[in-house]
Amino acid sequence: MDPKKDILWRIYLVYFIVCLFGIAILTKAVTIQFVEGDKWRSKAENLTTRYHNIEAARGNIYAADGSLLATSIPIYEVRMDLNTEAMTDALFNENVDSLAICLSAIFREKSPEKYKRELLKARKDGNRFHLIKRKVRFNQLKEMKNFPLFRLGRYKGGFIYLQQNKRQRPFRVLAARTIGYDRIGIQPVGLEGAYGRELKGVSGKRLMQKIAGGVWMPINDANEIDPKDGNDLYTAIDINIQDVAEYALLKQLQVHDAHHGCVVLMEVQTGEIKAIANLQKDEDGDYYEYYNYAVGESTEPGSTFKLASLMAAIEDGLVDLDDSVDTEDGTTQYYDEIMRDSHKGGFGKITVKRAFEVSSNVGISKIVWQSYSDNPQKFVDRLYKMNLNKPLGIEIAGEGKPYIKNAKDTLWSGITLPWMSIGYEVQLTPLQILTFYNAVANDGKMVKPKFVKEIRDKRNVIKKIDTEVIDDAICSEETISKAQKMLEGVVENGTAQNLKAASYKVAGKTGTAQIANANYGYKYDKKISYQASFVGYFPADNPKYSCIVVVNAPSKDVYYGNLVAGPIFKEVADKVYATSIEIHDELQPQQFASATAIPYSKNGYKRDLQKVLADLQMPLNDQSAESDWVVTITEADKVHIKPKKIYQNTIPNVAGMAVQDAVYLLENMGMQVKIRGKGTVKSQSVTAGSAVQKGQKIVLELS
Repeated sequence: MDPKKDILWRIYLVYFIVCLFGIAILTKAVTIQFVEGDKWRSKAENLTTRYHNIEAARGNIYAADGSLLATSIPIYEVRMDLNTEAMTDALFNENVDSLAICLSAIFREKSPEKYKRELLKARKDGNRFHLIKRKVRFNQLKEMKNFPLFRLGRYKGGFIYLQQNKRQRPFRVLAARTIGYDRIGIQPVGLEGAYGRELKGVSGKRLMQKIAGGVWMPINDANEIDPKDGNDLYTAIDINIQDVAEYALLKQLQVHDAHHGCVVLMEVQTGEIKAIANLQKDEDGDYYEYYNYAVGESTEPGSTFKLASLMAAIEDGLVDLDDSVDTEDGTTQYYDEIMRDSHKGGFGKITVKRAFEVSSNVGISKIVWQSYSDNPQKFVDRLYKMNLNKPLGIEIAGEGKPYIKNAKDTLWSGITLPWMSIGYEVQLTPLQILTFYNAVANDGKMVKPKFVKEIRDKRNVIKKIDTEVIDDAICSEETISKAQKMLEGVVENGTAQNLKAASYKVAGKTGTAQIANANYGYKYDKKISYQASFVGYFPADNPKYSCIVVVNAPSKDVYYGNLVAGPIFKEVADKVYATSIEIHDELQPQQFASATAIPYSKNGYKRDLQKVLADLQMPLNDQSAESDWVVTITEADKVHIKPKKIYQNTIPNVAGMAVQDAVYLLENMGMQVKIRGKGTVKSQSVTAGSAVQKGQKIVLELS
C-alpha cells in the first residue's frame, strides 16, 4: 500500500473518532442543561442546603433540697452575614465604627480599629458567615443584641448566633461519679446515662446552607423548629450530708494512705440514697471520684457477711442466740487449713450472740459447719432466699454481680463452707451489702436503693419514682428481731464500742477482709492487703438511716473496720442526727407550767421576751450575751435564756419558737412559709442546716 494513503487513512479515522466524541459530549451537555436540567438543579440544591439539628437544653439534676447538681450552661457562637441583601453600603458605613467600638468594649481582645478593619475586609470579600466571637455568655449575647447593626436582626443587620450547651456541675466533685456524664462516643455513666432519654429532650431543626470553605450557615429563622428542653431529675441526695460524707471519707483515706473507699447513706423505709461518695488515690496522691466503687466493686465482704450466715442458721432452726460455741484457743482446723481469730488465745466457750459481737471467725464458722456440713446446699439455698445472689437492678449502669457459690459448683471444696460463713469465697458490692442490712433495719422488708425521687417538666411532676420492694420479708420476724439484737450488741459490747453515741443508739457490724491475690487463689501470703468496713443503722431503737463504709488497702498497719471505717460512719451519723428533726423525740409540753407562777416561755426574739417578763415581774437569768434570738428554759422559779445561733443563708431550726418569730425569720431569708395547726412550732418540712433557696416553700407544723 502507498505509505501516503496509509497515513491519510489513519488521520481521517482519528479525526472521525474525535468528532464523534465531541458530538457525544455536546449532546450530553444539551441533555443535562435542557432535558435533565430540573433534576440536576434540584439535586445540587439538596447537596448545599440541609436541615441540621438544634441541640435541646439538657435537663437539670437537683439535690433533694433543690440545689443544682448538674445543669446546662448555654454558650453561643456569634457570626455576621456581611453580604445580606438588606444591608446597604450606606447603612453599613454609618454603623461600622460604633459596632467596632462596642465589640472592643465587651470583649477587650482587639482595638476598635482592628475590629473595623476586619469588618470592612469581610464586607469587601462578601463573607456571609464572618466569625465575631466563640464561647459568648448569655449576658454578653443579651448586650450584643442592642449593638449597632446587630439590633436590626439577621436579615438587615446580619446578626447570627448559634447556641451550644455546656454541662457543668456547680458542686464539682461532689457525687461526681453518681451524677456521671453522657457524652458522644463514650459509655454513659451514672444518672446522666441512666436517665439520658429523659434529660436529653427533643432536638429542633434548622435549615442551613453550605457556603465557601465548607461552612454551614443558617438560612433564616422562619425555617427553624424549636427544640424541646429535657426534663429535670430530682434526686434523693442531701447536699449537706453528701458534703460531710465526702470530707469524712477523704480525711480517713489520707490518714491511712488507703487506695480507695466509699460511703453510702440510705433512708431505711424508702431506700432513698441520701449520700454516696467514692474516692480513689491517683498517681500524685490526690483523691478523686474516678469510679463508683459502691455500685460496681464486687469483693469478698469479710465479717459483715457473718450476719447473713447466722440469720440462715437461726431461720432454719439450727441455732439460737443463747446456744454456746467453743472458740477453743482462737484456732480450729478444716481439712488442711487453719481458721484463726484476730484475738489471739480465743474467747473460750461463749454464746452465739457473743461470738457475733466479738466477730469470732472460729465461732461463726463452727456454728455453720455443725449446722450445714452434711447438707451445704441448704445453707446456700437459705442465702438465696434472702436475695443475696441477685443484683439489685439499679438504674445506674455497672452494678457488680453478686457471687454466692453453689455447692454444685466445680470450685466448691471441703473448706468452702467455713470460709464462706465468714465472708470469703463470696462476692458482693457495698450497695448490695447495705441493702441487706437495711432490710434488717426495716423489719425484714428489702427495698431497692432509690437515687431519683421525681422527674419534672420544669415545675410539673411528670413521673414520681415510688419505692420498689424487692422482698416483703427476707425471713421471719423472729429471726429479724434476733439479728437486730446481735447488731446492737456489736456496738454496745463488741468490736464497735468506739462508735457508741451518747444521744442515740447505733447497730451494726465491723468487717476486716483480706484481699485475695489472684496468683494465690484463696491462700493469702505476706503481701496481702486489707479491706476495712462498717455497716449498720441508726437510731437502733427506731431505724431511720442505714450506712456502709468501705476502705480498701489502708497501708499504715491499721486495718480493722472499727478503727478505719467506723469513724467515717460516726461522723456521718452524728451530722444526720444533729440536723434531722424527724429523728428526735417530739417536744414535750412543760408539765409544770400550769402548776407554777412562772408562765411557759417560747424560744424567740430576746427583746420581746425581756419586755414581757419584765412587765410580769418574772425572774430572768440572761445568758444570751449579744444574741438577738434565744432559747428559753422555764424552771419553777425563773426563766433562763440562752443564745440561739442563726446563720446567714442557712435554714434555722425553728422548733419550739412562736409562729410569728419563725415566720419572720424564714420570710426574711426569702422563703415562702405555710403554717399548719396552732400553737408552737413542732416541726419544719425543710431540714435545719440546709442552704436557703430563694422562693423555696417550707411548711411549719404547729403543736
